This record gives sequence, C-alpha cells and structure tokens, in this order.
Amino acid sequence: MSAQLDPSNRLRPTTSGTADRRTWLGLAVLTLPVFLVSMDVSVLYLAIPSITDALAPSAAQQLWILDIYGFLIAGLLITMGNVGDRVGRRRILLAGAALFGIASVIAAFAPSPEILIAARALMGIGGATLLPSSLSLIANMFPDARERGRAIGVWTAAFAGGSAVGPVIGGVLLHHFWWGVVFLINVPVLAALFVFGPRLIPEYRAATNDPFDVVGVVLSMAGILPLVYAVKTVASEGATTGVVVAGVVGAALLVTFLLHQRRVTSPLLDLKLFGNAQFSGAVAVALIGMMALGGMSYLTGVYLQSVMGHDVLAAAIAGLPMAVAVAVFSIGATRVAAFLGTRLAFVGSVGLAAAGNLGMLTLGTSTPVWVYVLCTTIAGVGYGIQFSLVSVVVVGSVPPERSGAASGISETSFELGTAMGLALLGSLATLVFRDGDRGWSFGDTLGETLHRATDMGSAGEGLATAAKQAFVDGMHAASLASGLALLALGTVLLFVMRDEPTDPQAEVAEVQLPDGADSVPLASLPATGPVGVARTDS
Repeated sequence: MSAQLDPSNRLRPTTSGTADRRTWLGLAVLTLPVFLVSMDVSVLYLAIPSITDALAPSAAQQLWILDIYGFLIAGLLITMGNVGDRVGRRRILLAGAALFGIASVIAAFAPSPEILIAARALMGIGGATLLPSSLSLIANMFPDARERGRAIGVWTAAFAGGSAVGPVIGGVLLHHFWWGVVFLINVPVLAALFVFGPRLIPEYRAATNDPFDVVGVVLSMAGILPLVYAVKTVASEGATTGVVVAGVVGAALLVTFLLHQRRVTSPLLDLKLFGNAQFSGAVAVALIGMMALGGMSYLTGVYLQSVMGHDVLAAAIAGLPMAVAVAVFSIGATRVAAFLGTRLAFVGSVGLAAAGNLGMLTLGTSTPVWVYVLCTTIAGVGYGIQFSLVSVVVVGSVPPERSGAASGISETSFELGTAMGLALLGSLATLVFRDGDRGWSFGDTLGETLHRATDMGSAGEGLATAAKQAFVDGMHAASLASGLALLALGTVLLFVMRDEPTDPQAEVAEVQLPDGADSVPLASLPATGPVGVARTDS
C-alpha cells in the first residue's frame, strides 16, 4: 500500500493505535546509538593532537583517522538500510552496535596509526547500520502520524546533540584522561542498548522473497566512496590529478548504479520515489542544508579559535545555543508544520537558516561573541525544523517495509551534503583568503600563517592582522554563497512542493489523531500499520 498526498495537504483521521509507555521508552533506547554515531564525528577533533603525540601518524594517516569513519558511513547507508529491511531492523541494529563497540575498544588501545585507521573503518561500518535501522524502526513503532513526527524530532535532536556536545565532552575527558577515553565512552552507552533494546524495541522485517541487489551494492559503494574521498580531499589539500580522477570515476560509477537500478526488480534505490515532489524536495533540503551547515560549522570553528582567540572548549560552548535550538525545534517541527503546512514549514525553516548564515556577514575580527551566537541560533532554529521534517517526509513517503531503504537515502544525502559543504565552501573561503595575501606571504592556511607571525615576534603583528582579516573575508564569501543557495532552495520548494497528489490511483494516507487535535500537514506519510511487514514483539 502506498501513501498519497491529499489535495488539501492534510492527513484525514482514521482509526489507529497510539504509542504506549513501552514504545516511548524504546525510542529513548534508539536515541543512544544515534547520539554516539553523531558524536564520534566531532569528538575526535580535540583528540588528534594527543593521538599525534602518542602514535606519530603521518599527515596522510591523520586524514584517514578522521575521514575513514565518515567515508564508510556514507558509502554503506543505502546498503545497510536495505539489509535491515530484509534481515530485521532490530537484529541489524544490535549487530551494528556490537561491531561499533568492539571497534571502539580496539581504537582506544590502538598501538599504531594503522590499527587505529582499521578500527575507525569498523566503527564506520557499524555506524552505517545504526542510523537507517533506528530511523526506520520509528516508522513502524509509531503508526500515528503526529506521534511519529514527534518521535523523529527526538531522533533528529539526538543526532544534532551528539555532534554539538562531542567537542565539549571530548574537551572535558581529554583534560583528565588519555586520548583513548573518547572511544571508550561508547561502551557503557552501547551496553545499555544491549540490555534494554531487546526488551523495548520490537523486531520488524519486510516480507519479501525478491533477490538482493548485490551488483547495486558494489556499484553504490564503488561510486560513493571515491566521490566523497575526492570532495573531502579537495577541501583539505586542494585538487590534484589523482583526486580529480577519483571523483570522476566515482561519479561515473554512480551514474552506472542509477542506470542499473532502473532495470532490477527489487532496487536498492527506488528511483520512482523521486517522482514525488515531497520526497525530492526533502532530499534536496538534506543535501543543501547540510552543505551550508557543514561548511559554515568548519569555518566558524576556525574563526572562533584562530581569529577570536578562544580555546577549543570555549568555542564548543559558544556553539551550544545553536545545538539547543536545533534540538528544541527538531522536536517541535511537526507543531510548526501543523500550523503552517509542510510546504511553508520547509520554506520558512530554510529561510531562517539562510538568515542566520547571511547574518554572519556582520562578523569581523573583533565582533562580540554574542553576535555569532545570535546568528547561529537563528540558523539552528531553521536547521532543526527542516532536518526533522526531512526525516518525517522521507520515511513517510514509502511503505513501512521500505522505510529502511528510504532512511538510507536521506542519511546519505546528509553525509554527501556535509562533504560538499567542506569542499565547496571551504575551497571558496580558501581562494578569498589567498587572494587577500597582497604581498604578506601567507601560508596555505590561517593556522600556518599565524604560527609564522608568532615566530616573527612584534614584526609579525601586521601579518597576523592581515591574515585574520583575509580569513574573515573568505568566511563572508562562504556565508553569502550558502545563504543565497538556501534562499534559492526555499524559492524552488515554494513552487515545487505542491499540495496535490502525485499518484491519483494511490490511497490517501490517513492517521488517527488525538481527540480535538487538528489534522497534521505531513503529506505523503504512509498508511498506518506495517503493511507487508513481519512483526515480532519480544
């Protein structure tokens, strides 16, 4: 059974059960691995200097320690979403958590850079199972559309919260313990998942005998991995022949993957989904929204530390108001959509994110930190709403038995968006920074230039001032580009995300709402109940 948009962009009530206390406790358990996967992206930034002192990795090995985790998550999300649909979502959630935990212990006690890279790779494989399985389980655990929207908001808040508090937690732990502790903190959290997960999280598995698309798995990984590698490498080291070739090969393999998906009977990626304006719009929001957020988060992190002179912990604390805004409005996103309608909620949230990014044009080399906090908090409100609605709409656009695959698509868009933001916005900022040299002999980065200025003593004060201003100019260019991209996206959404059905033959999805509640404007949510899904409550 497929869901369908109501011409009024509202879901009409029908009979359906609501979640009980056990289900909400199950949601709390599901947020644990999501928080860890997100946190492990950012917590390592603070540990790199200590890891460098202990293991003496080369520059290339440092990059692989940081990046291999994200590479494998991005490359495996679609595959693992499909695997979870077939073998059982709780089963693959627990299997991935076990691998994640074992790899975390190996990473904590790694005696060499090579072992640490291998452990981070295993963590990436485990992490790729956790995101789509946890999100797709929510689709089945919460048949009521309003409750499902709130649950996805909590899931989104946990994901955003992990990334935001990662540096803070890392800073506190590294102040007292050795670098391996940033990995060991995963173990007790995962232990709680194994204790309570089997008791509170039901199992769901798609009832299908269709062959698994092994060729599609190979093509998707072979395309995504080199493409993400190329994008991230360009951002950090610039474009080289080898990197460009890797990107072109990756893009070509992804095109081959898409052509293959059109021919198979049970595709990993159902291209028909993109004929749904709600689904396509949501994926575009994930891609461009994360591009803006990822790129600007990187640049403002450098700004707070290298330009404004804050230490890492203080910079992380300055980012907490944005994290709180993301968390609060992620949970409240469905209320916003209920008031405005899904289309206007998307457009408005994208507009707020654009306003926050454009507001960063006011930041200078001596601007009070509250201006930064204000701009990022405004952006955080927008990101919280839009990212939560992305997950709601994407999961709701497919039957429950395909929600794992759909979740993989949205999470892959998030990962690719982050990589593109680092590459495109980071490269733009770097170009402007280097253009501001004007005979000062800048280094390749602001950090390198400031070290050079420090070595020069009082004679280097002019160099430091010029470099900081050039970096701010580059950040302004990235702020303007990201803000305009978001405004363009919002304009397109306003006209593309129409409130009319995309398939007149399909049924209009209907959900039971609480007595006295208004209809929820989350179009294209699936019909209630796990249609075609084998469920085992245990």
